[in-house]
Amino acid sequence: MSAAAIPINSAEEWRPAVNPWIIALAVTLATFMEVLDTSIANVALPHIAGSLSAGQDESTWVLTSYLVSNAIVLPLSGWLSSIVGRKRFYMGCVTLFTVSSFLCGFAPNLPLLIVFRILQGAGGGGLQPSEQAILADTFPPAKRGMAFAVYGVAVVMAPAIGPTLGGWITDNYSWRWIFFVNIPVGILSLVLTSRLIQDPPYLKRRKLSETRIDYVGLGFVALGLGALQIVLDKGQREDWFDSHLIQVLGLVAAASLIFVVIWEWRQKDPIIDLHLFKERTFAAANFLMFMLGFALLGSTLLLPLFMQTLLGYTAEQSGMALSPGGFAIMVLMPLVGFLLSRFDARWLMVLGLSILSASLFHMTTFNLQIDFRTAVLARVFQAAGLAFLFVPINTSAYAHLPREKNNAASGLMNLARNIGGSVGISFVTTMLDRRTQFHQNMLSSHLSEGNPSLQALLQGLSQKFQSAGLDPASAMQRAHAMVQATVIKQATMLAYIDNFWLLAVAMLCLIPLVFIMKKSAGGGMVVH
Repeated sequence: MSAAAIPINSAEEWRPAVNPWIIALAVTLATFMEVLDTSIANVALPHIAGSLSAGQDESTWVLTSYLVSNAIVLPLSGWLSSIVGRKRFYMGCVTLFTVSSFLCGFAPNLPLLIVFRILQGAGGGGLQPSEQAILADTFPPAKRGMAFAVYGVAVVMAPAIGPTLGGWITDNYSWRWIFFVNIPVGILSLVLTSRLIQDPPYLKRRKLSETRIDYVGLGFVALGLGALQIVLDKGQREDWFDSHLIQVLGLVAAASLIFVVIWEWRQKDPIIDLHLFKERTFAAANFLMFMLGFALLGSTLLLPLFMQTLLGYTAEQSGMALSPGGFAIMVLMPLVGFLLSRFDARWLMVLGLSILSASLFHMTTFNLQIDFRTAVLARVFQAAGLAFLFVPINTSAYAHLPREKNNAASGLMNLARNIGGSVGISFVTTMLDRRTQFHQNMLSSHLSEGNPSLQALLQGLSQKFQSAGLDPASAMQRAHAMVQATVIKQATMLAYIDNFWLLAVAMLCLIPLVFIMKKSAGGGMVVH
């Protein structure tokens, strides 16, 4: 009995050989680089299309190809780590990401760039789940909140600064440098990982020769997630289910993912461990993380788009308006990590959802005359809510699971956030388009020839243009065009307000879900 207890106790008391905070910073480097790459290429698409003699629509596959391969690898990362070892898997992902970034920078044409982006997305897909699992194993439960705060700063800040940084690099250098900047960071991450990180003793590698590979599950996971990601990314551009391509891919995604759930649930050695969802706290945390990705990326798309299309800001100015929100997250996340050791994580989530919802309701008061300061403060207000959500959700997700399940759990958590972000972006872009059309029709219905206010406005504008030298017919034509442009602008403004309102209500409705999760006491101790 005593001989059998020795390895168990040593595993229970295992601690990394170096300071855990050094490990946290080392693994966060590569994750920040990978999350940054999901958004940094967006603003460079016109430059890429022009440089490689490709159409604007063709160039969007530079983004889609990365997202598809990234989504496929995310849920598989836990299974792959168990075969090759987590440290080897993580270093392999960093290597693949860095080498493919180098190849992307030198791509001579669009087809090769897309191939290299697929490889880059595959490498990047394993980084976030591996880092979360490493942090969960490196830190004891009482200190996980602070560890996830460091990780959260990277994951939440990177999408916010990505477009600004990408625009600055593209304008001042070349679009190729948005890929080349990954190379030194990747090399540094490899050096630090090889020297600092160890796999804990309770993580037993499975021999590939003795492992039954679930090829059926693997194939349908790739097919289902790949098709789903293309539907989400291309849906609005292709007018959703009016497109034959989207109809086919939608059916393929739905059928494949339903089959995956049924198939994987019955497997003894599944590619994705869906039995983790039997633990209610983990299941609720996954849904909350999905919605956090939905709100984060949805609003991160809306705000700069609003500032550039309606307020006339440049990409750099809109990026500057978002940046203080990133700094607010940097300041608040360590505080949230500290509070997690003192208070029940559920109450911090309620506070975060309340702040996030209130910030989005505040954005419904926006108009076409708001100044730069108002936009900055609104983003900082929103960032405060995000800070109080990301860390408690992640910490709660792992609190009731066996440590050997951390790899599988981290893959599912990151998949939930990424798919949530893709759904959020698709939702807000579709809503923006549909609600703009709705409000434009409503406003235009009041522009009848018998409306005295409209006639007075047209006459005033016409006289103004005539005094500038236009003939009466041209002046009246210009006056009608100006009124129509004003209607479109106001309709678009109302559509943004509708989006902010819907996001705010969605966040508010999540509060009851928090109390499905199990209670945790101060000091990081879990109450069962």
